[in-house]
Amino acid sequence: MSRARDLALFLVLAAVWGSAFMAITAGLAYFPPVLFAALRYDVAGVVMLAYAAYAVDDPIPRGRDEWTVVAIGATLIIAAYHALLFVGQTDPAVTSATASVIVSLSPVLTTVFARAFLPSERLTLVGVLGLLVGLVGAVVLAAPDPANLTGGGTVAKFLVLLAAASFALGSVLTRASDADVAIETMEAWSMLLGALLMHLVSAGLGESVADVAWTTEGIAALAYLSIAASGFGFLVYFDLLERLGPIEINLVSYVAPIFAAVAGWLFLSEGITPNTVAGFLIICAGFALVKRAALRAELRKYEISG
Repeated sequence: MSRARDLALFLVLAAVWGSAFMAITAGLAYFPPVLFAALRYDVAGVVMLAYAAYAVDDPIPRGRDEWTVVAIGATLIIAAYHALLFVGQTDPAVTSATASVIVSLSPVLTTVFARAFLPSERLTLVGVLGLLVGLVGAVVLAAPDPANLTGGGTVAKFLVLLAAASFALGSVLTRASDADVAIETMEAWSMLLGALLMHLVSAGLGESVADVAWTTEGIAALAYLSIAASGFGFLVYFDLLERLGPIEINLVSYVAPIFAAVAGWLFLSEGITPNTVAGFLIICAGFALVKRAALRAELRKYEISG
């Protein structure tokens, strides 16, 4: 029963996070991109802070080390990641499926940064090969035209890749910290401070609430991203992380693109290109090479319990 529950929650999380890429694309028709991302985390931050107040003894970070971790999360995991992602998705060439597949490169990029900032996590020759395979997948997905590198969505896809790199770097730096702060507290305050940073960037770009078209579709997209994808999604993530561990829950990045592609096709009539499918499969192969030992250990657990 517990295994079935975990599988059901895993698929729900993949569906919610995968369809979030569709909601971003849909909402960008009504909101300036960075302001849209900021408003999303205004709401999500309040939801997560309320949960942190319920779930942990002290929902407020204490001391310089804990606030440093929050600042890293706010800057890299929330602000930079979402600002770059939302701007990248304004290009019609970056469909929901395309964006989700590029973001699925994050676990591979995490290993790159871990090699630099976490010396204990060494890469073998096969691990290096896995990284290269993952990057090949990203290139296949982007399908750059050498004669016109600024066309065909190449720049927009590169922005999404930078977003994935920012998320990966932020994940490694927070893990490398010695601060003992509850993850719910870190996420809540990172969301709120990240939203503030994005509001500042949005104002600097000349975006304004006056540019927002307050339509039913736009509000629905904002509500879905804030409450379902961020609020509910992270609650499910924390619940599964505690029982499944980081390796197994990490696989959600490789299931989410399936739901992103289906949601984009159903609601936005987005097509799925052969490059998107090929890039996704190659990135999955790279991830399997990088994490082969951890995946093998997880499979053994299932064999023993079975």
